[in-house]
Amino acid sequence: MSEQKTVKVKLVRSPIGTRSDHRATVRGLGLRRVNSESVLVDTPAVRGMINKISYLVQVL
Repeated sequence: MSEQKTVKVKLVRSPIGTRSDHRATVRGLGLRRVNSESVLVDTPAVRGMINKISYLVQVL
């Protein structure tokens, strides 16, 4: 079995005051509060979501 590549994302800024679709993207990545981290499969869809809210998250 080949292992899937993963990417670890950390929420570093609060989504309060941001656009509603950006808040939904944060939740879609599995991030709840500031400093929460999520390990996700590295797919083009996930990369697009990270790119959309790049000002809120940090890729570890």
